[in-house]
Amino acid sequence: MNRKPKRSKGPWLIGAALVVLIAAGGAGFVWYQKDQNEKASQTAITQFTQAIEKEDFEKLEKLVSKDSAKDSGYKPKEVVEKYQTVFTGISAQSLKISDVKTVKKDQTVQFTYQMQMTTPLGELAPQSYKGSLVKEGDDYKVKWQPNLIFPEMEKEDKVSYALTEAVRGEITDRNNNKLAQNARLNQLGVVPSALGEGDEKTKKIKAIAEEFSLTEKEITQAMEQSWVQPDYFVPLKILDSRPENIPDGATLQEVTARYYPLKEAAAHLIGYVGSVTAEDLEKNPELSTDGVIGRSGLEMALDKELRGQNGGKIVITSKDGEEKSVVQEVEKKDGTTIQLTIDQEVQQLAFDELANDKGANVVAQPKTGDLLAVTSSPSFDPNAMTQGISQKDYDAYQNDKNLPFINRFATGYAPGSTFKTITAGIGLDSQTLDPAKEVAIDGLKWQKDASWGDYFVTRVAEASPVNLRSALVNSDNIYMAQATLAMGEKTFRAGLSKFIFGEELDLPIAMTPAQISNEDTFNSEILLADTGYGQGELLVNPIQQSAMYSVFANKGTLVYPKLLMDKETKTKADILSEGTVNQIVDDLKAVVTDENGTAHSLSALGIPLAAKTGTAEIKTKQDTKGQENSFLFAFNPDTSGYLYVSLLEDRQENDSTTSRSSDLLAYLNEHYS
Repeated sequence: MNRKPKRSKGPWLIGAALVVLIAAGGAGFVWYQKDQNEKASQTAITQFTQAIEKEDFEKLEKLVSKDSAKDSGYKPKEVVEKYQTVFTGISAQSLKISDVKTVKKDQTVQFTYQMQMTTPLGELAPQSYKGSLVKEGDDYKVKWQPNLIFPEMEKEDKVSYALTEAVRGEITDRNNNKLAQNARLNQLGVVPSALGEGDEKTKKIKAIAEEFSLTEKEITQAMEQSWVQPDYFVPLKILDSRPENIPDGATLQEVTARYYPLKEAAAHLIGYVGSVTAEDLEKNPELSTDGVIGRSGLEMALDKELRGQNGGKIVITSKDGEEKSVVQEVEKKDGTTIQLTIDQEVQQLAFDELANDKGANVVAQPKTGDLLAVTSSPSFDPNAMTQGISQKDYDAYQNDKNLPFINRFATGYAPGSTFKTITAGIGLDSQTLDPAKEVAIDGLKWQKDASWGDYFVTRVAEASPVNLRSALVNSDNIYMAQATLAMGEKTFRAGLSKFIFGEELDLPIAMTPAQISNEDTFNSEILLADTGYGQGELLVNPIQQSAMYSVFANKGTLVYPKLLMDKETKTKADILSEGTVNQIVDDLKAVVTDENGTAHSLSALGIPLAAKTGTAEIKTKQDTKGQENSFLFAFNPDTSGYLYVSLLEDRQENDSTTSRSSDLLAYLNEHYS
């Protein structure tokens, strides 16, 4: 049988494969080209938006289409200048671009994005932008128009900016004396072109630095700031008064600036302000780019009320100055003036009493809780911190072993023997302590039994027998330790819980709540005994002490401290019974009148006083000499017109809070009895 030979399929299959490969290759090339175009367009808009966001406007010259800029009436270099002029003119900061999108439409790539920024008027509402990219050679460029500065802008439009600065609220004392004020002061500066060149310039800079406690480097760095031009005034520091000698090349301008009349005497309380930084704007977009913000103390705690809100307008105008649209408008709101309960005379006396040694003084009106003075020493000059402190002067503060930046009236300390008044009050109310009972105590040291090992409670004066009055007059640690053990931890803690331990006080002062001990229980008879006479793990700052001791001036009612005049007085009744308070106050009078009393030296003032002294010793080993913190609590028992708590940290031999307090107590008796 004859068979027809089969036709070969080879050539046809090869041809078909070639067609498929060619088609696939063509499609791949198209897809490759499309992908490359998308990447190129995405890169172009990313570079453009990043340059704006970083305010690196010089890069825009190479990123915008020359033809499109020309159509808008600009050269690429002029586009750069336009951005610089507008954004510098309105003091724009913290530019943020988000939600960047691109889409291919016909032969162009269109883009959109959102931009936010902060101006001296606060945070500007997000602006919506749109535009397109055009291809020039292998690259995409932005088809630039003025609406990429602000969406409403057209060819020859300009941006006009007018600012009305809010006046920062002042801080006054109870008698309307200013503690933080807006004063007209002299600002020291230089005009670079007036300094000359070479040796002449160097000589003038050196003379200015020496005259005004600056360094030559600080002056040079100020003049090297990016905004400085030869004929611009470059500020260096603000001066409290006009200097007699003004070196050649130095210039003075009168400015309104923050000033603190009490200087070091109220620095920790009032604090100071500083210029708003980019970091501040990140945290709070409501701030003004060229404003000030509180950096410490009440200036910081009450900054929002004091700062107010700048007012003004950013508008787009025609080339003839006609207003076309409003970009941002804010009504000016001046800051609030805040009146404190402080008496500036008492504040100054309380600070002077510390004589620049480590310590703190607190004076209050115990019936109302009004704080008349809160001082910490050593201190610093808040005017220097605000007006431009030199690095040398700042380093001197920072490296001072006495830590002048530490706020000692808000720092917790073991209150020492002044706390015996509270322990005694709890013992009397719980009836675990009989004030008339005389206790035989031999020697200067005592321990409950051998289980205490080598630990002993010690006292300064040997006396026996001892009752409550003599224990307070002589400040007997052993008597009070025994009384605390007799009442027991449960009763003692129950009595302490009536006070303010663990409470956050309603004061614009940062502080940690007072604590009884590190744990919820003492877990030790030794710690219980030590706490009874004001040591152990007690931590109570001088303001908290003044609040606790107010019970003795108010028949058992605790009056919370307040610093703002418009605050209502807050009280906590029945902390101690009136009979207990009367007993202890009589004993505290004897601390002054009895010739053996630890505060007997105050009797020379001839004024009514009830007082308790205290010494808290900080040492690492028994039978060694440690750092001693001296305390004094005193008030007028007849009128309860004032209450005074004083701390002298690391007191030296023959020195104490009591020996320093005469002038202040005499003043308080004359003005607040």
